[in-house]
Amino acid sequence: MAPTLVLYVRHGHTPTTGARLPGRAPNLYLSDKGRTQAEAVARHLADRAPGLPGGAVAAVYASPMERARETAAPIARAVGCRIRTASGLNECDFGAWTGRRLQELRKLKSWATVQDQPSAFRFPKGESFAEMQDRITGQVDSLVSRHPGQTIVCVSHADPLKATLARDLGTPLDLFQRLEVSPCSVSAVLHGSHRPHILNINATGHLADHP
Repeated sequence: MAPTLVLYVRHGHTPTTGARLPGRAPNLYLSDKGRTQAEAVARHLADRAPGLPGGAVAAVYASPMERARETAAPIARAVGCRIRTASGLNECDFGAWTGRRLQELRKLKSWATVQDQPSAFRFPKGESFAEMQDRITGQVDSLVSRHPGQTIVCVSHADPLKATLARDLGTPLDLFQRLEVSPCSVSAVLHGSHRPHILNINATGHLADHP
């Protein structure tokens, strides 16, 4: 099977970025900064499209969350695709932690487990990191199988993207917090029949004029 290039894009900045754990709470949209970032990454991907496998972006997939779909919208317009929702790209289900301030969560004893041994952690009334990783990697594998020899864009969230990149790198889940995936960054992985090839992680040069 011809390799598939997956361009992973984290959604843009929101009013809660760096302050709260929004999770799957509804009605969270991009900030003005986030919308500017989304337009910038859309232009970047459109400019790159002729040199990508297949000569264009074949499909744009997004998490069901509003902020991901809002980020995907200018990308889809720029590359001439419609947005397709992929439930496996959804944010982690943070359960009882949803909406809580990060400043408060960092004071909890369990925060150390989240950072240093995430494979052993399940969010109260929510998802475990291992389940999250299985979910998003299974979704990506399914999308790759649909698009041999093509390029696709997957718009998702920080933790799920870090988890799938860790899998692609062959890195244990307990080390996935070492990865950085910034708002509207692009990470590129070529999925072939033998192993993934990591082309870049957390590329943000296209945002240089929109820090």
